[in-house]
Amino acid sequence: MNYFSSDFKLGILGGGQLGKMLLFDTRKFDIQTYVLDPSDEAPSKIACNKFFQGDLMDYETVYNFGKQVDVLTFEIELVNLEALTQLENEGLKVYPSPKTLKGIQNKGVQKQFYANNNIPTAPFERFENLESLKSKISDLKLPFVWKCTEFGYDGNGVKIVRQVSDLDTLPNVECIAETMVPFKNELAVIVVRNPSGEMKTYPVVEMEFHPEANQVEYVICPARIDDKVAEKARAIALNVSEKFNHVGLLAVEMFQTADDEILVNEVAPRPHNSGHYSIEASYTSQFENHLRAILDLPLGNTDSKVAGVMVNLVGAEGFSGDVVYENIETILGWNGVTPHIYGKKQTRPFRKMGHVTIVNEDMAEARRIAQEVKNNIRVISN
Repeated sequence: MNYFSSDFKLGILGGGQLGKMLLFDTRKFDIQTYVLDPSDEAPSKIACNKFFQGDLMDYETVYNFGKQVDVLTFEIELVNLEALTQLENEGLKVYPSPKTLKGIQNKGVQKQFYANNNIPTAPFERFENLESLKSKISDLKLPFVWKCTEFGYDGNGVKIVRQVSDLDTLPNVECIAETMVPFKNELAVIVVRNPSGEMKTYPVVEMEFHPEANQVEYVICPARIDDKVAEKARAIALNVSEKFNHVGLLAVEMFQTADDEILVNEVAPRPHNSGHYSIEASYTSQFENHLRAILDLPLGNTDSKVAGVMVNLVGAEGFSGDVVYENIETILGWNGVTPHIYGKKQTRPFRKMGHVTIVNEDMAEARRIAQEVKNNIRVISN
């Protein structure tokens, strides 16, 4: 099939910042793109050939959208699985497949998948709802990590339960209670795989989290870890990818324990925040490789050209409304610093509004500049 400058149509479910960055590469290759998103102000709207507004969880909306394209992918997991399954049964190429997504969409199902496939992960228990968890609280060791199994994102739907009263503010939904792991690093490995079975991994990255928002503040590539630990992390990520039989990108988030064991935390079957650094720092960005993978093209070089640090730009506390980015002009004067503004019109506390990549031959210097970026830029409102 001729994908380039032709009648071929790629459909993308979700029009957020991940879709917008993916569309940079579809435009580079002149691939037609259709995007479906619930918001008429979706960031991807300015970059696709055709934009459709609609509910990603509605069967008819997703099904009818899929009938218009030749290959269908997504940039968010919360999409209607039944519609994707029906489209795939009718011959549409859907990547990653609904079967892969079904094992990932619900965090309880995802954790059980790891247990069933001997993939190292923290001990956990699944509960039908919060009341069920409360009834067995005496069997659980405090503190533990509470996670809702569906609709969580960017730190939402996750809470450390240190005392029983912490449960009082949580919703009565299906959830898991996970043993708190004493870890020294949070790591991630992105695996890219095409339908022909070609697989590659990006270097291991290290993630530094905001202490309050439970949200990634910095992504550092390469991770500042021993080579043997990095090799183990990449091997486990490849195993996870093979077990899920995924096509496209799979971001595997992990814990490095105090004794250098690697435990899988969770995965995302799409381009991921932990791979944004790759736009400037890698030979082939995660977005281009996702596109290559789902079109069954040869995969690009995943090596880094240079050390990279990514800083998330999130809405400042105390500000909601029309967004204003303070001091972008300042950082544009610094060597190796590239801001990406996502195009969301409204800011709110801790909402992801953009990111900045810093590339430098010296990792320590890249991390220092990243701190300066963080200290200079504020995402506020009028």
